[in-house]
Amino acid sequence: MKLAAALILISFIAFIPPAAAGLVEETIQVAVKVEDAYGKVAQRDITVTLFHDEGTPAPRPLLVLNHGRAPDAAERAAMGRARYMANARWFAGLGFLVAVPTRVGYGVSGGDDVEDSGDCGRKNYAPGYLAAAQQTLAVIEAVRRRADAAADRGVGLGQSYGGATAITLASLNPPGIQAAINFAGGGGGNPKTRPGDPCSPAALERLFGSYGKTSRLPTLWIYTENDLFLGARQPKAWFEAFRAAGGDGEFIQFPPHGDDGHGLFTRAPDTWRPAVLAFLRARGFAAARPEATAASGTTPN
Repeated sequence: MKLAAALILISFIAFIPPAAAGLVEETIQVAVKVEDAYGKVAQRDITVTLFHDEGTPAPRPLLVLNHGRAPDAAERAAMGRARYMANARWFAGLGFLVAVPTRVGYGVSGGDDVEDSGDCGRKNYAPGYLAAAQQTLAVIEAVRRRADAAADRGVGLGQSYGGATAITLASLNPPGIQAAINFAGGGGGNPKTRPGDPCSPAALERLFGSYGKTSRLPTLWIYTENDLFLGARQPKAWFEAFRAAGGDGEFIQFPPHGDDGHGLFTRAPDTWRPAVLAFLRARGFAAARPEATAASGTTPN
């Protein structure tokens, strides 16, 4: 599969008043060009929401936070602008410049579904994750043109489809990215029609294994036992395939949470934040503003 190089074009289109003292939120446009699993090229601007805390020193390390993928096309179109406000605020308080892209095919960015992976029994996941990772690379390049962004320090992070994108990013070993964090990463899940039984899990196991062959970044994988999108067993197999192939990773599976643990990232931040903070600090991040480790709400978006 060919993938066109990402084109970078930044245009500041809005400045939004701080949601809390010290927190600055703004949006930019980044031009991307990607190819889907069927060879169709999509080229358009995507909206990226940026957060930083004025009380932290610049230049700030970059943290790119990728959103998930709803099974229903109408839900993807209605997503609006991805923000993850409560968690973005927390990461900003730890000293990061947080970038939350709304990828092609979602919400305000619009466009065709470049992440479509085909029928359930014969999924082709790789092109969609690569398209998401290439958009992430475009965001990294664009944001690092800012004077307040560190050119050599960064983390890739994501929830659900975005979590798998973080591992895809790790397999590319982009310069200036030191770690990746995967929350409930995977694909092909639908809690309504296939609870705990994602489509083509063996294809994902092979894909994560291929990522492990090239990834040289430390990674953190966070799941729950009652994930209705992905199940309890499959994520362990994906991680083991990644690690057996040479990937560097730590796997945490929390006990059941609520009626569906897939949403742990937004619904229960107090559960995972200590582990993530330890992972970040072990790699030289999150040294600023230790008081920011306190919980700051659970608003999902």
